[in-house]
Amino acid sequence: MIHVIENHPLATNQRLLRTMFADRKRLFVDLFGWDVPVVDGEFEIDQFDTAGAVYIIAADEEGQHAASMRLLPTTQPHVLDTLFSHLCPIGVPVGHTIWESTRLCLPQRHGAARRRELRNALISTMIDVALERGIEGLTGVIPEPFRKEVLAMGWQAEPLGPAVRIPGGPIGAFLIHVQADTPDRLRWTGVYPVCAEQVAA
Repeated sequence: MIHVIENHPLATNQRLLRTMFADRKRLFVDLFGWDVPVVDGEFEIDQFDTAGAVYIIAADEEGQHAASMRLLPTTQPHVLDTLFSHLCPIGVPVGHTIWESTRLCLPQRHGAARRRELRNALISTMIDVALERGIEGLTGVIPEPFRKEVLAMGWQAEPLGPAVRIPGGPIGAFLIHVQADTPDRLRWTGVYPVCAEQVAA
């Protein structure tokens, strides 16, 4: 089941959120070695995990986190403009109809095939949410190999600048144009499946 959670400090499903932040710590800090904040030695929660963030979370049968991503309004501080604006030589796209997609968390315990299924379900829900809310653009910054994959998924997308090498490998920024035909474009490449049941919280 896919949950769309807003205003997480007041959300009712705190167990799901806590297991998400714990999985983020295990993936991004323990495995990838990111230098990001850790709360109570267990939860990866950064300065962008505010009440304005929207979380798309796939829950397992026990109601715990299976995979997730975070959406941030670009009218507020977000990852690309705050930390990686140098990746966008012609400027970081911002505005009420542009949001940032970040913190795609696909835990290693699932295996490659299941991670791909979860990724596609999250992406499909992200597009559904964007279309429902009038979001016309989604930005982000990711490792360059994954950026090439994202740009080739079928939707209308473009790089926002060249890849830049950092200690963990090259990264780059992207912009996805969200339009009425985006779900169909993603279906052509098998990314947009029949979505799981969504629950707003």
